[in-house]
Amino acid sequence: MILHNKIAILTGASRGLGAAIASALTGKGAIVYGIARDIDSLNKLRNELGNVFRPVQIDITNVLAVTQWMKETFTEKYCPDILINNAGIGSFSKIDETPATTWIEMMNTNLNGLFYITSQVAALMKKRKESSHIVNIGSILGQVGRTAAAAYCTSKFGVQGFSEALYIELRSFNIKVTCLNPGSIETDFFKSSGIQPHENMLHPADIANTIVHVLETPDNMLINELTIRPLQPKALHQ
Repeated sequence: MILHNKIAILTGASRGLGAAIASALTGKGAIVYGIARDIDSLNKLRNELGNVFRPVQIDITNVLAVTQWMKETFTEKYCPDILINNAGIGSFSKIDETPATTWIEMMNTNLNGLFYITSQVAALMKKRKESSHIVNIGSILGQVGRTAAAAYCTSKFGVQGFSEALYIELRSFNIKVTCLNPGSIETDFFKSSGIQPHENMLHPADIANTIVHVLETPDNMLINELTIRPLQPKALHQ
């Protein structure tokens, strides 16, 4: 896919990996609808990236808000070429110390929100002849378990299964589905598990550039799953 003038929806766009993906896509000339709850961070990003980045303040766990925005923004003639499901939250604690509210919030964001927007975007993409692409940001913890991470692992194993079923279902409609499973990224995401960001973690810009590479593959080439991890995962000072 040639990314220039392509229309992309990016969830979790306001910071960290999402902001890096927005920068990489707009750098290729794509129009990016960046979704997040923090409008101030989104507007700051627009100031940095220009009007090709379009801030959208939505909580993706609100199905009515997602549905209304989709109806107001897109049609069969103006349809997203790309959907990147990056929004996700993580909280890490032992199972008997995990509040039910934390479990529910994680499933709502990491799985329900994923479904709400993907189901509606896929309906539009299926009506197109041109190739489209859905990228779901999973995790290595969607492939292996980890102590004090039962809730997060459950949600990311769900993303893995969702992506696997989705690529099989949509490939005949010329829609690619890729599940990207990164290891630890140099952001604050894992702080609640006691893991502090350090220089040997994966860098958001490098992951974003990898996503661009996946999107730019030939139309009949599908990378349905990709695992990325640091070669040396320990901090340099250890």
